Amino acid sequence: MATLESVLLALLVVDAIALTVLVLLQQGKGADVGAAFGSGSSNTMFGSAGNVGILTKLTAWLAIAFFVIALGLAYTANERAAAADQLGMPALLEEPESAGEADTVPAQPTDSDIPEL
Repeated sequence: MATLESVLLALLVVDAIALTVLVLLQQGKGADVGAAFGSGSSNTMFGSAGNVGILTKLTAWLAIAFFVIALGLAYTANERAAAADQLGMPALLEEPESAGEADTVPAQPTDSDIPEL
């Protein structure tokens, strides 16, 4: 299970970097080809749908993959926590029980404990 979790985490990092690069490479909707011909309102050069290129489609698929991988990581973490609970191991976020020493307040220093200069 640890190997699957490591692979999913590596895929998630690679997917996040690729998604970031693709989003930064794309132009905004206002920067269509119509603006290059002198008219900002002629954004209908490629029809009403606009220029839906490969970058837009790839960005959508990478976003879907990002969410699927994140859900896979959540599932593996849940399975690992359930397996640890069945084995009687304490959960990762629980604090260990102490013998009551943590409830006592440490002694405050008095004037006699402070050395004179």
